[in-house]
Amino acid sequence: MVLSHDPNWLRAGNWFQEVDYADLAIVGVGASKTSLTPNRVHKTPAAIREALLKYSTYSASTDTDLSVAISAGDLGDVKNPDNQDSAIKQLSNLYQRAETVILLGGDNSITYSGLAALFDSYEPAKTGLITLDAHHDLRDGYSNGSPIRQLLDQGLPGKNIVQIGINDFANSKFYADRAKKAGIKVIHRNEFNKSRPEQIAKRALSALNKCAIIYIDIDMDVCDRSVVPAAPAAMPGGISADQIRKLISTLARDRRTKLFDITELDATIDSSDQRSTRLAALLILEIAAAKAGRL
Repeated sequence: MVLSHDPNWLRAGNWFQEVDYADLAIVGVGASKTSLTPNRVHKTPAAIREALLKYSTYSASTDTDLSVAISAGDLGDVKNPDNQDSAIKQLSNLYQRAETVILLGGDNSITYSGLAALFDSYEPAKTGLITLDAHHDLRDGYSNGSPIRQLLDQGLPGKNIVQIGINDFANSKFYADRAKKAGIKVIHRNEFNKSRPEQIAKRALSALNKCAIIYIDIDMDVCDRSVVPAAPAAMPGGISADQIRKLISTLARDRRTKLFDITELDATIDSSDQRSTRLAALLILEIAAAKAGRL
């Protein structure tokens, strides 16, 4: 579809250009080969970039034109993203080219590569991780169900991990006990019935008050299945689009949250209105708006 052109309405997708350095940048990491559910999530980074063209750079609620407030860049795609050692090396270099980086998955295995790439600059004891996910991802082996267990094996302390949105009937007791034994703080999905998303985000950040940097993993299956039909593992009764936008906005306002990933969307099975990839694109803009608001 050919999009209309208006010189007074900058499309967010055109704001992300190839640059040497930016305040905020996106990187495609289309890992998919070890997914427990066969999918084509490697096609999603391009779909999210396309979805960004549907939105402007203007935040009405804060009266901020993001294109004026901060710079944005597109650092391309990681080559051979399923090779974790190679992905870690590439990402470690790419992190030097932006203040804040958002990884576009790809399956959830990229959370391991994305965070492990930090260990050249930050010791694990000072690194925090917040996952927005229906699942613990503590399985053995190497898959999109194992990144948190892999990070624990690499020395990330369990007390430095907060998992938001863990859902009923999405995990086994074995892995719930593994999370508890590791010292991981869990905020279950039903907590959203009692607290506002902003309050939940602040609780998670407070739990990591000794961390110098925090990585945010956004597994889109934390959302309700009607919201993200492109997320194969999403369940009825997950969090809403509004709730995840408010969560991300609050998390991104913390100066320690410099790295994000968006995972577990298969754009090839999205709804005809592309609601899943459009929500992912909005989360990128929520992060950008929060970062602009900190300046």
